[in-house]
Amino acid sequence: MTGMDATLPIGDFARATHLSVKTLRYYHRVGLLEPDEVDRHTGYRHYTTAQIPTAQIIRRFRALDMPIEQVAKVLAAPDLETRNALIAAHLNQMEQELARTQNAVASLRDLLTPPPGAARAEIGRRRVLATPAAAITETVDVAEALTWYQGALGEIYATLDAQGLAADGPAGGIFSNDLFTHEQGSATIFVPCAGPVRPMGRVAALVVPPVELATIVHRGPHTNIDLAYGALGVYVAEHALAVGGPVREYYPVGRHESTDTAEWRTEICWPIFHTGPAPDDSGAPRDGDGGR
Repeated sequence: MTGMDATLPIGDFARATHLSVKTLRYYHRVGLLEPDEVDRHTGYRHYTTAQIPTAQIIRRFRALDMPIEQVAKVLAAPDLETRNALIAAHLNQMEQELARTQNAVASLRDLLTPPPGAARAEIGRRRVLATPAAAITETVDVAEALTWYQGALGEIYATLDAQGLAADGPAGGIFSNDLFTHEQGSATIFVPCAGPVRPMGRVAALVVPPVELATIVHRGPHTNIDLAYGALGVYVAEHALAVGGPVREYYPVGRHESTDTAEWRTEICWPIFHTGPAPDDSGAPRDGDGGR
């Protein structure tokens, strides 16, 4: 057909593009790739050879798990810059998902086969005294807890700095049981400080109550922190020490102290009824104590 694009029935177009007939019908239905002609009597679809490159582009984007809606936006982009920005955004998302997948795979491998020489974390016990602090308390969803914690901690440190107050120990958190059992509950982030805190924004003064704790230290970012929680839960259950009350965390080394996530330390604390030797009376974790 001189000067015109040749047409192909849907079966031949499927062979030429490696897109199944079922897929082509679906793309027609959602408006992503419409046939050049549909016979009004038979319903047979026909495509032109000029549509083959578009079909090949669609196939490659879908192989990268690009959503149909985003593929349509790429094809309809008014200029090259817009098109490239859309593609780059999807590639960035894929890289983030790949990183999450790699972390999950590494975590599962460590769980199934602990690295050689991996030592079991030491369980400690200690008593925390009542501690004056600057704090933020809110009801949060567990899916947003980490982001909320980072924002709350930054706001507390900024408030202390604005009021000329110094932190008097590592930051900590108090998390209600509902946060774990129902994925939503009360959470408190606090930073101990000696001076009086004036309420500002979400920040208010708080006296963190005294409590006796079983402790374990998780090293590094919060990836795999559930393993430390599990080990501590086993210890508490085996020794029949558990009492009602919220779980605590202390952050002797966190984002505020180091940008290197490998240096981070999170002390997980389970409330207990202490039956052993008198613990160290302190308001904060010590190096070399409670699992360090």
